[in-house]
Amino acid sequence: MIKKETFVPIQFFKKEPYAGSMKGMRYRLKKEEAGLEVTVYPEPYCYEATPEEQKTKQVFPFSEEGREQAVDWINQQYEEKMEIWESARRK
Repeated sequence: MIKKETFVPIQFFKKEPYAGSMKGMRYRLKKEEAGLEVTVYPEPYCYEATPEEQKTKQVFPFSEEGREQAVDWINQQYEEKMEIWESARRK
């Protein structure tokens, strides 16, 4: 699980997208006009090489509170779709 206390600070997202992974699940955060766009998708490919239909997106306010909500959402997606992530890990 990702910990809010040690996750990337909100200022980082002003400059460039941030991507990471967690046990078969990849995630990407990017500042957009609408706010902080967060995407989760299965391994093994990078964001650009993963088909759109395999991505799940959500937008949060571009603020510290939005960053915390994004971390909670990523963790929730990991828990809810565990079978997808575990299957991706085995490939």
